[in-house]
Amino acid sequence: VLGLGLLAGNAVAGDVAAGKAKSAVCAACHGADGIAVIPGYPNLKGQSEQYIVSSIKAYKAGQRTGGLAPVMQAQASMLNDADIANLAAYYASLK
Repeated sequence: VLGLGLLAGNAVAGDVAAGKAKSAVCAACHGADGIAVIPGYPNLKGQSEQYIVSSIKAYKAGQRTGGLAPVMQAQASMLNDADIANLAAYYASLK
């Protein structure tokens, strides 16, 4: 059972290279290196992979509504689950 759990965990892990390729649109606000270029926007560099996944999914589902949520909701709506996992893996990999 433990072995299956480990395999399942690896199956959902994102692809860092694919996330880097997909991150170009994110860079406009969150910076090419994951450090925000606009004051008040969050840095993504080094954030927890799970946090990024849950945040993007919350925007996509309309569960986050404050501030600039409409911008993020529009961006998140264009991402599928693999895109989200890949972006999360990429930003989490930046140290």
